[in-house]
Amino acid sequence: MNLYTEPWWELFGYEFMREALVVGVVVAAMAAVLSCFLILKGWSLMGDAVSHAVLPGIVLASMLGLPLAVGAFVAGLGCAVASGFVKRHSRLKEDTVLGVIFTGMFGLGLVLYSKAPTVLHLDHILFGNILGVSRAQVWQTSLIGVGVLSVVLARRRDLLLLCFDERHARALALPATALHYLLLSVLALVIVVSLQAVGLLLVVAMLITPGATARLWTDSFDWMLVVAVVVAVVSSVSGILISYYVSGSTAACVVLVQAAIFLLSLMGWRLRAWRFRGARRVP
Repeated sequence: MNLYTEPWWELFGYEFMREALVVGVVVAAMAAVLSCFLILKGWSLMGDAVSHAVLPGIVLASMLGLPLAVGAFVAGLGCAVASGFVKRHSRLKEDTVLGVIFTGMFGLGLVLYSKAPTVLHLDHILFGNILGVSRAQVWQTSLIGVGVLSVVLARRRDLLLLCFDERHARALALPATALHYLLLSVLALVIVVSLQAVGLLLVVAMLITPGATARLWTDSFDWMLVVAVVVAVVSSVSGILISYYVSGSTAACVVLVQAAIFLLSLMGWRLRAWRFRGARRVP
């Protein structure tokens, strides 16, 4: 049987493909929901920063014989908390602080990786191995995905107000500081869980592109969540199937599908804007 010419629906007969699709869909849903909050709060760079900052934690955890997820979570959350601390105690803007901290931590991770005796492969960290996930990773990702989605959706109104107007949230006596660190913790957890399966490249794309695409199509936050999840899931499934047929990097194929959907959405949004302006000029 030629693996590269069989119909796409027959691919679901392979166990590794089913497991890859399950992990891809769960990761896509988690990251897409979170991306909506990051886009509204202006934290797009935060996802990129935390994703890069987990590298030294992963290497140190490998050296100490600890679970990689523990080291990655501590390093990612540490980067997010440190950036908030520096921003509050300096005149620098948040994007500047993030740029300095995450590049420094990523550089530290590369130095540790090059000097430390570790069996880690950098390619697995950057691009993941979603077609080779284990059954344990499938269950772990699924359970954490359900937990993350339940927490974020249950507090979506409070988190939305925090992202849109933090001063108003404080005026309403909402626990703004606790919600702030809840969002950071969830972000770090999603990145850590996703990183083990899909790699750094895909995590960064999923935390930015679905929310940005959905923002072009709707002003309603609830619909923004729906559109972002649909875009992320369709991109994930399509990218996995395409990578199988072209024998290419799965993460790269998913990212390319997301980018293509974003570009099509951008052209559709511009066309709609031009038509609206033309209609207003009609006497």
